This record gives sequence, structure tokens and C-alpha cells, in this order.
Amino acid sequence: MKILYGVQGTGNGHISRARVMAKSLSKTDIEVDFLFSGREEHQYFDMDCFGDFQLRKGMSFMTEGGRVNLPKTIRRNLSTSIFSEVQHMDLSDYDLVINDFEPVTAWAAKKQGVTSISISHQAALQYPVPKQGMSWLDERLLNNFAPTDIKLGCHWHHFGFPIIPPFVEVEPNCGDHHHQILVYLPFESPDEIARFLAPFNQYQFFVYHAAEPNIALADHINWFGFNRTGFKAHMSQCGGVIGNAGFELASEAMTLGKKLLVKPLLGQFEQSSNVAALELLAAAQSMDTLDGSVLKRWLKSASPKPILYPQVGDALVKWLKQGDWHQHQMLCNDLWSQVELPDNWRK
Repeated sequence: MKILYGVQGTGNGHISRARVMAKSLSKTDIEVDFLFSGREEHQYFDMDCFGDFQLRKGMSFMTEGGRVNLPKTIRRNLSTSIFSEVQHMDLSDYDLVINDFEPVTAWAAKKQGVTSISISHQAALQYPVPKQGMSWLDERLLNNFAPTDIKLGCHWHHFGFPIIPPFVEVEPNCGDHHHQILVYLPFESPDEIARFLAPFNQYQFFVYHAAEPNIALADHINWFGFNRTGFKAHMSQCGGVIGNAGFELASEAMTLGKKLLVKPLLGQFEQSSNVAALELLAAAQSMDTLDGSVLKRWLKSASPKPILYPQVGDALVKWLKQGDWHQHQMLCNDLWSQVELPDNWRK
């Protein structure tokens, strides 16, 4: 079997999920080529596990000041490149396209009649799981941005639907150092983050951000450019995580039993929906702005118990090899049977 695996490169969560799958696929005789789109080439990092991967421009969302900038997003994507990339993609060598919300491979598969399977968090949103902030345009984008034949979504809870658990690969928990807090707010202004954290000098904050602040940093704020190894090490030993409401970051925090404070990317319905799910499950606290009063309360809160999600990648690759791709209820049941959910989630 030969697979083309298309990955949306705009967010690190899609790439993290693909890393788990790349590791599982490497244990088999399946041939796989990876294709990424939505990010400039120099912005990709730690990509060795994907071998000689391909890049396309694709489509992506533009953000500014912690929210989606719709006019810039439209200008960014109003070009003929996406149509040209779809038109010139030859899938004749592939038996299957796996897609994680990547438009070029999804549309090429649709046009050329190659079976495609969506394996993504977005695919879970096709079901009536907790959602909020979804407009008519959001619904159209969800259904048409990267259309596939088969949709296999992942979420923190199955909510009674054929959804699989999240793909999580984390360092072992090194204990909760309660006064060490990991901060990952990539869509927020560095200066605003620094001012937000400055009053809480009884804690040590480890901030990962692509840009440096212009203002002087307080001694208790440690600033890093994004480094996956360092990030995972701080995640394993911190007492809590402050982040945007991305799916993979929250999944890692839950797996390690780290308390979570989220500030969703405004105007991005997926993150708003993640907040709805997290609050329903009592798995995180949220804030719409960088609110010091919310942070003060959250810092004093207790940590939850870890949720030990199974090795989804290995089970999924085994299912792919069996070839009965339209039947995935048994796969979902088997994976969830391995998860001990918190008592309040069972309700």
C-alpha cells in the first residue's frame, strides 16, 4: 500500500498528530509520502521523521492581536495557486490519501477519484459534540475546506459518537512543580503576554513564542523561541499550562494531569468549540482576554488526575492495513475501552 499523507501546517497540532502517525507507519511495510501546506518553508522545524516531504502553499488563516483577521485571510487565499496546485497534483501512484485538514491533497483526491480519509480534530466536529461560535461561513469551511470520503475525528471524549481518542506523545511526567507554569500563546502580542505575567512574581513562567517582547522582562519570566525538545521538557515538569485553545496542547496537558488555562483565538470557531467542550468536561478554565484576575484564581487551583489515552497511532495503522475503511465503530470502541475517564465525564 502507498499513501499520500496531507497535513495542514498552519497549526503545530496537526503536525504533532502527523508525527505520531509517522512513527507508527514506520513500523510497517506501508509506503508513505508526507505533504504539508499553509506555512512558509522556513517556519517548519523538527521535520526529520517525515523524510523527503513535499510542500505546497495551500490555504491558511491570518491572525492579528489574538484573533483571526478575516480581510487578511481572504487576501492571503485569493489567488490561483491553490487551484494550480490541485490541478497539477498526480495521485496515480497512491492507493489512499490520508488528510489532516489539508486542502490540496483533499481536493486532488476528490477530483481524481482516489479514496481519502480525514483523520483530524475537525472531523469530530461533524457530529453534535459541544460547539459554539459556528457561523454559516464556518460550517461551509468545515465541510468544504478539505473534503474527504471518510471522516475519522478525534476528541477528548467520544460524546456517544464514533470518534477516536486524541493522538498524544509526551515525555513522562516529572512531577508537578506548582510554581512553574508553561505558557504558549502564539497568537498574542509578546509585550501583552509579558505585562500579563509580570505581577505574579511568586511563580516562574516559561514562555514559548516566535517573537521577542520589546519591553524588559521581569526576572520570573523566562522567554524561549519555539523548541520542541525544551517545550516537552517544561511540559513534563510544570504545574500548569496557559495556552490558546488548540486541541493537541490541551490533549497533552490532560494526559500529564496538568491544570489548564486557555484563551481561545477569537474568530476561530474550532477553538471556541474546544472551550465549550473543556468547560463541559470541567477540564480547563478559560478567559477571552489576558485577564489577570482569572490568572490569579487559576494559579491557586488544584491539578487534575492524568487521563491515560492509548497509543492511537498503532491501532489506526493496523485498521488502515485491514482495508475496511468505512467501518470504524469497532476501532473506536476498542480504543475507548482502554481509557479510564474521570467520573464526572461519564455523566
